[in-house]
Amino acid sequence: MTALVWDETTKRVYETGVDHGVLYVIDAVGAYPLGVAWNGLVSVTESPSGAEPTPLYADNIKYLNLVSVEEFGCTIEAFTYPNEFAQCDGSIIHATADGLIISQQSRKLFGLAYRTLLGNDVDGNSYGYKLHLLYGCAAAPSEKAYQTINESPEAITFSWEVTTTPVVMTGFKPTSFLTIDSKLADPTKLAAFEVILYGAVAVDPRLPLPNEVVTLLTP
Repeated sequence: MTALVWDETTKRVYETGVDHGVLYVIDAVGAYPLGVAWNGLVSVTESPSGAEPTPLYADNIKYLNLVSVEEFGCTIEAFTYPNEFAQCDGSIIHATADGLIISQQSRKLFGLAYRTLLGNDVDGNSYGYKLHLLYGCAAAPSEKAYQTINESPEAITFSWEVTTTPVVMTGFKPTSFLTIDSKLADPTKLAAFEVILYGAVAVDPRLPLPNEVVTLLTP
């Protein structure tokens, strides 16, 4: 038998930050090609919901719990956004009138990838990272508060409430959210996967669907 030990060196792990944001607008066949960098990403607040129990009673006792379907949503906050996101935010750039943007149009679905950092007491923020992959995202209309420049100027941030529609994953319930832990993934497979995710010379960045993610990460 081994006694439990708390807070050993190298095991004081934490998660922090958000970077490497990438937007993937969905195409006509449900794929996520041609990713674009999302600069100025401030935060992604993950907000799962559902999985709520409904108790059923019989024989004067609590018989069982029926659990509702779990859903995933998030809030994206950023200083700016890619031009390609306009169509996901209900805006269309006019084809002939230069500079004209038309709002209140149909909103396209999109995928999103971003990275969070893993740290510990020895390596700091260089310990590792997690890749977060979102599918079937739909952005709701959001307010934008413009203020006068004064003695304490601030850049405005944009914010979007996002809901998701799960996609098929063989052997599992449909999902709209995957996480890849660099400390657990095969380094060679992960490096090759990131080339697909972020692109390279002669390789356009794209977001693989969950079934392909499994194939790409399986040794």
